[in-house]
Amino acid sequence: MRISLNWLRELVEVTLSPQELAQTLTVAGFEVEDLIDRRTLADGVVVGKVLEVQLHPNADKLRVCQVDIGQDRPSNIVCGAANVRPEIFVPVATPGTYLPIIDLKLRSTKLRGVRSEGMICSLAELGLEKESEGIYIFPQENLTLGADVCPLLGLDDVILDLTSTANRADALSMVGVAREVAALTGASLKLPQAPKLSISPGDKAFQVNVAEGKASPAYIGTIIENVKIAPSPDWLQWRLQAAGVRPINNVVDVTNYILLEWGQPLHAFDWDRLVNFTPSKALTIGVRFARENETLDTLDGQTRKLQTANLLITANDRPVALAGVMGGEETEVSENTENLLLEAALFDSVVIRRSSRAQGLRTESSARYERGVNQAELDLACARAIALLQELAEGTPVSQKIADVRPDKTSWTRSIELRLNRVHRLLGKVNSGEKIEDIPAADVERILTALGCQVATISAQPQTWQVKVPPYRYRDLEREIDLIEEVARLYGYDRFCDTLPSKTEPGYLSVSQQMKNKLREAFRGVGLTEVVQYSLVNPELAEIALANPLFTEYSALRKDLLFGLIDAFEYNQSQGNGALNAFEIGRIFWREGSKIQEADAVAGIMGGSLLSGNRWLHGGKESAMTWFEAKGLLESVFSRLGLKVEYQPESEDSRLHPGRTASLWLDGKRLGTFGQLHPQLRQERNLPDEVYVFNLAVEVIFAGMKQEDILVPRFQAYSSYPAVERDLAFFAPMKLRVAEIAKSIQQAGGKLLEKVELFDEYRGENVAEGQRSLAFSLSYRSSDRTLTDEEVEPVHNKVREALTDKFDVTLRS
Repeated sequence: MRISLNWLRELVEVTLSPQELAQTLTVAGFEVEDLIDRRTLADGVVVGKVLEVQLHPNADKLRVCQVDIGQDRPSNIVCGAANVRPEIFVPVATPGTYLPIIDLKLRSTKLRGVRSEGMICSLAELGLEKESEGIYIFPQENLTLGADVCPLLGLDDVILDLTSTANRADALSMVGVAREVAALTGASLKLPQAPKLSISPGDKAFQVNVAEGKASPAYIGTIIENVKIAPSPDWLQWRLQAAGVRPINNVVDVTNYILLEWGQPLHAFDWDRLVNFTPSKALTIGVRFARENETLDTLDGQTRKLQTANLLITANDRPVALAGVMGGEETEVSENTENLLLEAALFDSVVIRRSSRAQGLRTESSARYERGVNQAELDLACARAIALLQELAEGTPVSQKIADVRPDKTSWTRSIELRLNRVHRLLGKVNSGEKIEDIPAADVERILTALGCQVATISAQPQTWQVKVPPYRYRDLEREIDLIEEVARLYGYDRFCDTLPSKTEPGYLSVSQQMKNKLREAFRGVGLTEVVQYSLVNPELAEIALANPLFTEYSALRKDLLFGLIDAFEYNQSQGNGALNAFEIGRIFWREGSKIQEADAVAGIMGGSLLSGNRWLHGGKESAMTWFEAKGLLESVFSRLGLKVEYQPESEDSRLHPGRTASLWLDGKRLGTFGQLHPQLRQERNLPDEVYVFNLAVEVIFAGMKQEDILVPRFQAYSSYPAVERDLAFFAPMKLRVAEIAKSIQQAGGKLLEKVELFDEYRGENVAEGQRSLAFSLSYRSSDRTLTDEEVEPVHNKVREALTDKFDVTLRS
């Protein structure tokens, strides 16, 4: 919010400089993002009086003016504005003046051969309007020539661009900021007061019917007759402009002024348009939720299709405004308006937030209702608006109707118990300037009282207070810890001692973090790139939808990681970057009955060539990754992690090729899936034929890894004795899995058999149908001696016998 320092000083007697005030607010948790000194916009611009105007001898659209700026002689100024004329007072930028809005430094020069000693300015050139048709003419008479124009244009001000946290709804008003400044500086408050109004019933009778009492606990409608629509006085326009609000007319400007002053949104309807808007003259103003297929033309010129989440203001049940968000175009105040219906209401913050989001429309009004408007000051803000409309628009309030279901005033505040020892325990020691001590009880009472709280002692030993929170802090101060935070904030964070701990310890990673890091290292080690993607996905790809999503396309929790990786692979290829070999470690979610479960998973995608110089080796063409190469990468990862994984054929996942997919098992537990993408999916996504994916459960991987090896890696000595190599070839049925054969060989070979490796497979001529030829390389080794043939042959024969007995294979060697 933009805070005018001049306006603020009318509400609180603050004597700090703008820089000191900005520093004080920032330290207290209100970030001052910018400090705008409006005086620099017209520094060097003075009041001048045009004495004489003549046509330029060399230009039809230029005028040569004699302008008196209070010096010994008039200044000769060339001006191109059509509205320049004698006997007017104007702002004049003298030579040497810098105008930051147009980035121009004035100097004496010649324009079409005629000397010009300055410039007569428009409001656009002084930063008060976006566009101006001509120079600005002061409406006042008998101004002091050569005087500074800043006080005459409202530019003798400094603006603080203030950002408050979401819990401080009271900081979205000048009164709220003034209260905060008073609490921080000890200055006295001078809040505006509204006169008591006695509104006599008029002939314009109407009713207020609030169908949704929880959504709108209070609604005040006031009819004001015989208003005169006109521009607002300068002081009101200047304050709105300083806050970044464009002045429109006196009625609309008053509603915006009250919004800025008290944080209470108001809306003014044209009463006669409201009456003519419905066929019945007996008008009922209602508050209800929208129905299906209703529409509303809003003030921004759009026809909006209403949703059931939209809260409406209605006239005889016809929508005339989006409650708390924006008014309707058909009942807006115009230059022909004579009678008003002024709305002052409270709306539920959640209802307005949903209504605003449903339309994708956020306004200054909705921003305040979303955070919560102070319900205790609704009547005061309404009365002040009526008083200003009487003063500035000469209106007469003739009738007022109130629908109020607010609880009694005792519910607008709360009492919280605060313990001094709890304050000391949480905040620690402070530097009072004389010594290091705990915050004194007197300072705690002083701070809370300055915030508007009522503090009463309920126990002296230990010191305990009963703190009654003011209504404008009702939403913010709910618990004891909130009061302690306020004590720390106003006492000054910079006054707390920053004593370091007497003993420090080095940081460390937990076992799960170390294991996850090792998992990352293993995948990176085989050439895969780690990617990180959103846990939120399109609801079509998940079974758990969010109740309150930010975006429709990210409105559900992902059930696996493969969809995101396939999308990333497709995008990478479409950008001309080739195949994406990547992995991701992330959270997945699923339902088990009525409960939602979550776990860590790791998935990856692979395709394309493994070698950067592959095209050189294959005649300018890249060779595709084979199934065995992709499996080899995964096997390398398992080897690095010390995992022995079994593969079994599977065809359950419709995204994967039914004949080239395997389920992975570790220690009897399902680890995940590995396979090639289904041809139909590859065709739909325009992907290459050889794309492989894997999807693994992190929890199963961690269970299979030895934790002691992660925490304290142990060295295992290599055998210094050579291995004895033996080959074993045989015919085996196609249905017999290689993994089963290798497992049986390892069991039969015992401790001497170090490694079993398949190095050849053949199908075709000289091999019976339904059979294949397999050849394994077996390595025998001992850690304490060189093995002899006499030691190896019995073990090798035992392996041969185990294969023929268990699998009925036909040995070839």
